[in-house]
Amino acid sequence: MGKDLKGKELGVGICQRKDGLYTARFVSRRTGKTVQRYFPKLQECRKWYADARFKDEHGGINASGDMTVTAWFNYWIENIKGDSIRPNTIRNYKERFEHNVKRCIGSMLLSEVKPMHCQHVLNQMKDDYKTSTIYQTRITLYCMFADAVENDVIYKNPVTKAVKYNIGEEPKNVRALTVDEQRKFLEAAKDSSNYNQYAFVLQTGLRTGEMIGLKWSDINWEKRVLHIQRSMEYRHNVGEWRIGEPKSKAGYRDVPLTEEAISILKRQKEKLKEAKVVNMQFSEFVFLCRKGEPTKNSAYDTTLFKLCDKAGIPRFSMHVLRHTMATRCIEGGMRPKTLQVILGHSNVGITMNLYVHVTEDERAKEVERIESALKVV
Repeated sequence: MGKDLKGKELGVGICQRKDGLYTARFVSRRTGKTVQRYFPKLQECRKWYADARFKDEHGGINASGDMTVTAWFNYWIENIKGDSIRPNTIRNYKERFEHNVKRCIGSMLLSEVKPMHCQHVLNQMKDDYKTSTIYQTRITLYCMFADAVENDVIYKNPVTKAVKYNIGEEPKNVRALTVDEQRKFLEAAKDSSNYNQYAFVLQTGLRTGEMIGLKWSDINWEKRVLHIQRSMEYRHNVGEWRIGEPKSKAGYRDVPLTEEAISILKRQKEKLKEAKVVNMQFSEFVFLCRKGEPTKNSAYDTTLFKLCDKAGIPRFSMHVLRHTMATRCIEGGMRPKTLQVILGHSNVGITMNLYVHVTEDERAKEVERIESALKVV
């Protein structure tokens, strides 16, 4: 028999914690695991305990009823996730469900999905998708089923450790520009309307959305630092700009500005004075096009491809500029931990494994530096 803080008996499986919350728990007959929840009110605690024990003891009765996987996903994405996560994450969940999950298990009853069904979803992707996309699908499955368990809709998450995602085509390594390629690119881009943006990313390592969402108020000219506080992208499916949080908590950061970065910002400020019209909605933003509004994310890559052809170098995307900045920093002797903070990564492993590329020229230079140490005879 549990008791409250005053010593009053509350009944089997229910008690009150020192922080005032009431807790109810029991060992599930179906899974053999302890099920426990916390509530601010005793009445809520008792109701949950009675309902949960009944559902557990009567296996044929559960909250999911005849709810299909598709029905649960639609409810989950709108009512449980809602505005609690970034728009990009919501978009990824929806894309993975519509393209990969729905056709395999969408019509199944939620309560009947097993690990083998989840593995089937991923197996159907192995010939057409990279491992990274299959991994995103697994995340979607795991999260939607985890919340179903949390809300007592199903008893167990079918996405177990046995459900493997590393079965697809390995992604190609994203390269960084060599010093010569970087020089050729900037020379070809000097007359481009987006030159300041490209050059600024090469100086700061900002993500494209962070660069687009940069405001003049984010810049501390005296301390020569800019504050990353938002990310911004154009959503073509709804025809509007969306402003959201940075990619992660580490994305909120201060980025030191080089002399070149300061010069680019000053040139951009002068450039905006020449604009005939500036949309008041975007008047605080740093990088605007001739129309007085931000350049769409996809348009940057389109222009990049043309500039690469002009420079006579292999085509690359905007993110390669961020990779290139990181590589130049490491080549220049910057500590990986410092670079991690500047790039806004949650741990230094991401910085070293994904964003730093040692070029052939740099490898040759390193060997030259230690040549005498290698010669022992």
